[in-house]
Amino acid sequence: MPIRRFPLAIAMPLLAYCACATAYDVVAVSGGATLSGRVVYEGRVPVKKIIPTKDREVCGGPRDEPQVLLGPQNGVQDAVVYLKDIAKGKAWGKPDKTPVLDQEHCKFMPSVQVIRAGKLDIVNSDPVLHNTHGFYGRRTAFNLALPRKDMTIPVDLPRSGLVRVECDAHGWMLAHIYVATSPYYALTGKDGSFSIGEVPPGNYTLVVSQDYLGDSERPVTVKGGETVKLSIELKN
Repeated sequence: MPIRRFPLAIAMPLLAYCACATAYDVVAVSGGATLSGRVVYEGRVPVKKIIPTKDREVCGGPRDEPQVLLGPQNGVQDAVVYLKDIAKGKAWGKPDKTPVLDQEHCKFMPSVQVIRAGKLDIVNSDPVLHNTHGFYGRRTAFNLALPRKDMTIPVDLPRSGLVRVECDAHGWMLAHIYVATSPYYALTGKDGSFSIGEVPPGNYTLVVSQDYLGDSERPVTVKGGETVKLSIELKN
């Protein structure tokens, strides 16, 4: 079945926010360094009880969902790693395609992603109504009713920062979209590994963010051409 696209006019306007992303200057990077490593968590993994109250034929029954996804050797999956307040550096690169936030079996797919400021396609792959509601803090970024399967509505996220996404029709659904301030970011893999390349020599603050465990910051210093290996443990 072809995907039906609907105009952005359905979305609520983003008020009281800048219409552009945080300023970032693209410059030639000479002797760029690489930051790489793993993010781990050694504590008890908290579990959230999900009890669907409607549309159970699509959403499924009660289940437990871990609040921290761990892979081999306690690596934290889907943690966002980025350099804070970096004002200039490498080019963004051409995006392969418009990023997508899908809703399938009453779950957001993916539940965590990092994008650059710009377009995002909101998709409903379920044969039930989803009201997809995105927030910058407490301010609405978009508020979309998608009543039919295979609907797609494009939205614009012009402002850098964290966007929390909920479904007003299914209160347990939750996703996070990090609108990056620069191309110096990574999303950890299944084993908690990450790599950020072409970093200009200098002093920086590296941030690791995970929804349940919060943010962890550490200073890092890189020299031209070197690879800095890091092991970062998140704590509850």
